[in-house]
Amino acid sequence: MYIDEQYQNNDPEAIRDFIRQNSFGILINQTEGKPWGTHIPLELEHNPEGKEVLYGHIAKANPQAAALQSGATVLAIFNGPHHYISSSWYDHENVPTWNYIAVHIYGTIRIIEGDELLFSLKKLVDKYEATSENPTKIENLSAKTMRQVNGITAFEICIDQIQAVHKLSQNRDDKNHTAIIEKLENQKDPNAIHIAREMRKNRK
Repeated sequence: MYIDEQYQNNDPEAIRDFIRQNSFGILINQTEGKPWGTHIPLELEHNPEGKEVLYGHIAKANPQAAALQSGATVLAIFNGPHHYISSSWYDHENVPTWNYIAVHIYGTIRIIEGDELLFSLKKLVDKYEATSENPTKIENLSAKTMRQVNGITAFEICIDQIQAVHKLSQNRDDKNHTAIIEKLENQKDPNAIHIAREMRKNRK
């Protein structure tokens, strides 16, 4: 994606945290001759070899699954908070804009099966069941229920390139930057409040 240099995020740990907190992403590849996207959780983990990868799976009934061959290149998109920025909030004439945070990851697919597939499912379920009163455990599910695993295509994405943007009014002077934050904090939209918080953190 195009990123103006001043909005580029080059902090590896901040990017990792962002992906983990916004892991419901979009997996994009070429399927049946056109771009195809599926909304799925894509979990940033270390594989058994210790390499940082993304794990995910989709239904075999999804036409995208047939195109996910080992060695294929895919794009994973992770979206974060975003909000409209009115130019009426400035002390000078200018155009409106939009503040947002996003990460694009280009990577290479490797289809996984067997114990490796179960490992990826266990990590996914354990993460999201952590706050449940009676957490589900993959290892406690019956053989009948686990047969549903036959209906998915699971994969590892070996990360080739990361593009990260955090457009947070970095080009504004302190007075206008503060004014934007105050206006955002007065909105009732959680996205606005989140962007304001990220702007404060980024300005330090």
